[in-house]
Amino acid sequence: MVRLAEATGDDDPRAALVAARELRRAAERAEATVVRRARLQGLAWSEIAEQLGVTRQAVHKRYGRR
Repeated sequence: MVRLAEATGDDDPRAALVAARELRRAAERAEATVVRRARLQGLAWSEIAEQLGVTRQAVHKRYGRR
């Protein structure tokens, strides 16, 4: 991920945009994983939401029953 973060500063805007996209995807995957682990360990949606800086409704809508 460090290389991707560095690549966002690439002089070629296309390469920087691709790196930014890949960073976003990696962050989304990581967030989904930690939310799933948090739920398995018994954390409430409201606590997860607080830690992520979003509303309970937003986190539940995104990661609730799929």
